[in-house]
Amino acid sequence: MFSRVPGLRGIRWFGNFRPLRNIDSFVLQRSLAPKLLAPSTNTVLFKCIVFDSNGKFTKIASDVKKAQLILKHDLLPRDLRKIDKGYDDIVPSILVRENSILLTILHIRALIKADSVVLFNYDQSFSSDQLIATLSQKLRKQSDDSLPYEIRALETIFMNVIDNLNSEMKVHVTVVNGILKELESDVDMTKLKYLLLVSKKLQQFQQKATLIRDLIDEMLAHDDELVELYLTDKKIGHKRTAREHEEVEMLLESYSLHCDAIVQTVESSISNVRTTEEIINIILDSNRNQLMLLGLRFSICLLSFGSLLFIAGVYGMNLENIVEEKDYWFVIISTASLLISAVIFRKCTNRLNQLKRIQMSK
Repeated sequence: MFSRVPGLRGIRWFGNFRPLRNIDSFVLQRSLAPKLLAPSTNTVLFKCIVFDSNGKFTKIASDVKKAQLILKHDLLPRDLRKIDKGYDDIVPSILVRENSILLTILHIRALIKADSVVLFNYDQSFSSDQLIATLSQKLRKQSDDSLPYEIRALETIFMNVIDNLNSEMKVHVTVVNGILKELESDVDMTKLKYLLLVSKKLQQFQQKATLIRDLIDEMLAHDDELVELYLTDKKIGHKRTAREHEEVEMLLESYSLHCDAIVQTVESSISNVRTTEEIINIILDSNRNQLMLLGLRFSICLLSFGSLLFIAGVYGMNLENIVEEKDYWFVIISTASLLISAVIFRKCTNRLNQLKRIQMSK
C-alpha cells in the first residue's frame, strides 16, 4: 500500500511510514531513469578539460556524456542547461551545490570542486589558452598560499573575466572616441550609421559588464552563500560560521570594484555618444530651418516679382486707355511697379524676421 504526504513522497509498510532521506537524490534518479535506461540516439556529449589537485590538466575529447557527468558530480539536469553546446546567454550565474560550484560567466563554463576543476566546451582562442595556463599555475599548491583550492580557482576565473572585459572595453572606447573625433570636423551619413552600430555594441557590452557586477554584488550581500563556497572545509567536515569568509569576501570585493570601474568607463562613453547625438540633432535641425527660410525667401521674391508681372500684363493689354497717349506714363508705371514690389518684399521680409526671433516672454 502506498500513501502520500503533501510535499513529500514515502512508502508505508504495515502502517509504518518511512520517508526518503535524500529528496534531491530521489528526484534526480527519477528524472534520469528514463534517459539512462532507454536507448538514446541523440546523446549529449561535452568537450572538457579536467584539472587535478596539483594543477595538471587533461584534455578530454567529446566523449563525456551528460548523464554520466550528472551522476559523477551530484548535479541536477537543469544545472547543465547553460553549458550545453550551442547555448548562448549573456546572463552570468554561479550555482553553489553541496560538493561543487557551477559557474557560467562570459565564455567560461566551469565546474569547481574541492580537488578538481572541469572546463566545458572550451575553444582554441587566446583567452581560453591563457585561462588554462593560469589555472594550471594557480592550482598548484604553494608553500606560502593559504587559500583553499576552490578559492584559487575562483580567483583565476574572475581574473580572466576582468582581463577580457578590460580588453573589450578598450576596443569599444577607442573606436567610439575615434568616430566622435571625426564627427567634430565633418558630419556625414556614413559616419552617423557607423556611430549607430558602435553605440549598439557599446550598450550590449555595458549590459554584459553590469550583469557580472550585479552577480558579484549579490553574492557579497549573502553571507551564507559566501560560506558555501568553501568546499574543502565541507569535505573535511569543518563547519564555518556565517562570518568566516574574509578571504573570498575580499576577493569578490576587489573584482567588484574592477568591474564597477569598467561599467563607469563605458557609461561615460555612452554619455559622450548621446551628447554628440544631441549636438548633431541640433545642427541638423538648424540646417533644416535654414533651408526652410531659404525657401521662404525664394517665395517672397517670386511674390514681389509677380506684382511686377501683373502690372506689366495689365499695361500690355491691347485696350484703349489714356496711359498710352503720353510717353511719361511709362516711367510713372514702371516706377510705381518697382515701388510696390519693393514694399511687398520688405513687408514679407520683416514678418519672416519676426518669426525667426525667439521671444522668451511668449
